Amino acid sequence: MKLLGRKSITVAAAIAVLGGLSIAAVPSQAAGPVTGSTAAHAGLTPGDLAKLPLTDRHLTKHERANLELVLRAYQSAEGKSLDVDTFVSSFAKDGVFNDMVAGNSYRGKALGDVPPYMVSLFPDVHRELKRITVNGDVISIELAIQGTFEGPLETPAGTVQPTGARVDVPTADFWYLHDGKVEQFNCYVGYSTMYAQMGVNFDWASAVGKH
Repeated sequence: MKLLGRKSITVAAAIAVLGGLSIAAVPSQAAGPVTGSTAAHAGLTPGDLAKLPLTDRHLTKHERANLELVLRAYQSAEGKSLDVDTFVSSFAKDGVFNDMVAGNSYRGKALGDVPPYMVSLFPDVHRELKRITVNGDVISIELAIQGTFEGPLETPAGTVQPTGARVDVPTADFWYLHDGKVEQFNCYVGYSTMYAQMGVNFDWASAVGKH
């Protein structure tokens, strides 16, 4: 499958291409979540698809619907348009979000804890989508999580105070859908890069000293 040469696109721009899509009102600040779900929409058109960094633009109607659901889930987790209800409603009743690198899984109401936590660290958090591959009920995305470190980071050793540093974190997401809902979302975040950009350096010397 040949990759079409397209520039990466932010999630906000990706959502903007959705023909007839009505997005919930965007708050001026990301201090709290927006409640309620988004309105009905017409769906992705060929023109919309042409503006996205897709590896293949020849998608079936079913694949377009899946892609739209995933884009909506991303938009609902953005710092400037946080909508916890919409994010959670993207998942099936038994759907799960797996933070594969950290080794954490979230289901049910716990799914609603994930987006606000990221916004608490990076109030302006957004995802730059670089490459999207849609294959039936599986959507694979190469992206970067970007934002400004303005919230405290709680760690076992204590609280890391915000520094205002910018982060640009390489990430890979894999979405598995069924009947128009997310059954499993596996997210691989480059935490070592993120922490380094936040000014958190791991103490390798202390680990070596234990042996």
